[in-house]
Amino acid sequence: MTYLSILNFKTLFFASYIFSIAYTHLRGKVRLKFLHQLTDHSSLMAPVNAIMYLFSSVPKTPFLDLANFPELKLLRDNWQTIREEAEYLYKEGYISASEKYDDIGFNSFFRRGWKRFYLKWYQEPMHSAQTLCPKSLELIEKIPNINAAMFTLLPKDSFLFKHRDPYAGSLRYHLGLITPNSKECCIYVDGEPYFWQDGQDVLFDETYVHHAENKTSQDRIILFCDIQRPLNNALANRFNRFFSRTVMKAASSKNLPNERVGLINKLFTYIYQIRLVGKKLKSYNKNLYYIIKYALFISLIALFII
Repeated sequence: MTYLSILNFKTLFFASYIFSIAYTHLRGKVRLKFLHQLTDHSSLMAPVNAIMYLFSSVPKTPFLDLANFPELKLLRDNWQTIREEAEYLYKEGYISASEKYDDIGFNSFFRRGWKRFYLKWYQEPMHSAQTLCPKSLELIEKIPNINAAMFTLLPKDSFLFKHRDPYAGSLRYHLGLITPNSKECCIYVDGEPYFWQDGQDVLFDETYVHHAENKTSQDRIILFCDIQRPLNNALANRFNRFFSRTVMKAASSKNLPNERVGLINKLFTYIYQIRLVGKKLKSYNKNLYYIIKYALFISLIALFII
């Protein structure tokens, strides 16, 4: 292979990458700031996500019709059973934030008081869930297209900032368990509000910009699931399953100290130390921080092209 052909391949790959990032940025009515989008994890995943959008067999809308996912009715019909186990975990303090930098998916939420208890993470049920909430886990295991499930807590008088989730191979399902039942406790997906209610569920595309707020005096607890996105051909579905069971599974975290942590989170523990240095630099000199940050970003792009 000649240098020219390698250069052409790199140029084509880079152009495709930029196009997929641009498409991600322009999806929907609400967008992240452009420079934020460039360094966001959804941009890293943009080429993979472009495949999911291209072959999606469900509408590319912020919210989706639950009638197209009849299997999820099992959870809705048994919400009180699930609630009982979630309430026990809440009272006993099992719904918690990670004490270490070993949960890359939700690390930034912990600073807002957000907490979680995993039941399942990309095909692998948690040992702690088998012991502490077996009925909920049994229900979840009856639905094969649930890739991940957890109980999540959004504390009173708190919010989660605008963000995109990184992976378009799944859709996000919420089932209200212990909620304020108030419009003051809601999620906005591409600018459209939905407020949680006990026993009510919703399905949305988490790769649209979304944020949540709880302006009430009560904590909110829901069942939070990743549902495999249906795609319109066997090859795309096979790729989605492969990516989920390798890359996404490697981002597993733990509820209790003796549970396994995936490779991505093991690496994140060390990589985040660089982020901590960056935070110190940002607090010392914000302009210098951004100069170095974007210089490194541009250097990586140039290194790839050259």
